[in-house]
Amino acid sequence: MPSLSNTPSAPSHRIALLAFPGIRAFDVSVITEVWGADRTDRGVPAFDLRRVAADPAPVPMRGGLTLTPDRTLAWLDRAELILVPGLDDHTTPAPAPVLEALRRAHARGTTIASLCGGAFTLAQAGLLDGRRALTHWALTDLFRARHPRVRVEQDALFVEDGNIWTSAGTAAGLDLCLHLVRIAHGAETAATIARSMVTAPFRAGSQAQFIEHPTPRTDRDLDALADVRAYALSHLHEPLTVPALAERAGMSPRSFARHFTAATGTTPRRWLLDQRIATAQKLLERTDLPMPEVARRAGFGSEITMRQHFAIRLTTSPRAYRASFAATPTPLHAS
Repeated sequence: MPSLSNTPSAPSHRIALLAFPGIRAFDVSVITEVWGADRTDRGVPAFDLRRVAADPAPVPMRGGLTLTPDRTLAWLDRAELILVPGLDDHTTPAPAPVLEALRRAHARGTTIASLCGGAFTLAQAGLLDGRRALTHWALTDLFRARHPRVRVEQDALFVEDGNIWTSAGTAAGLDLCLHLVRIAHGAETAATIARSMVTAPFRAGSQAQFIEHPTPRTDRDLDALADVRAYALSHLHEPLTVPALAERAGMSPRSFARHFTAATGTTPRRWLLDQRIATAQKLLERTDLPMPEVARRAGFGSEITMRQHFAIRLTTSPRAYRASFAATPTPLHAS
């Protein structure tokens, strides 16, 4: 059965939203907005999102809301991606049939992803034993205490281990959903969905989920960092360095790196690499530019360097990525 992974594969269209009493309405809304809206007129695949539960009874949620299932657990045999919302009470036990259905789905190789406290449900099913996983930063201690066999991460937005994805709190669940779209359907599809939701199309999973500001920063520092990021995005084809960006911001390299990380949750070098990879993905999807020119425009310097970074970050090659996700390319001549 096809499944999502770090390696681009055939598009996955059958999506299951797993429902049982106690799930968070916010996470249900995120999942529904990403996969449940019809955006085929903008080139987005027609996803088949189903609300799956142990029985057809309405599922109560906080605030007087209810979710009406349209499929029972048997439909999980057909699903290519199963999404588990977080919980209002993170100690809520999932129904035994739900946990067993998750175990069977994982044994079949189906991709499973949880949002926020949904990791507690996966851990109840025993799917996270010995695996890397995370949840909302404020729940980390509770998660470790209740599930000591899980290798709990903390400084990330989402992680994958053994075809199981877990994400941090609230907005990070949206980041994971868009990432799952990106690796199954390409960066352009994910960006189209993000634009319609008026949200950022790309936040790397390795970014810290909790950004602290240990020292007061002036508006001038914030403006300088924003200006530098904007400058970098418009000059990715150039050999940008952290010292050069720091000089542009009027800071020492050490001070610049500290302020940048505090403001964005990632280092300047990692942020630059993330943007270069995202730019290369878009060029591979949208254009028929030769690989050396894609590498140059994305700022990698050489096709070899670009290929190395694709292998590390995406576990695929630029050529394989283009073969999987290229739309009708727009002819662009090297310049």
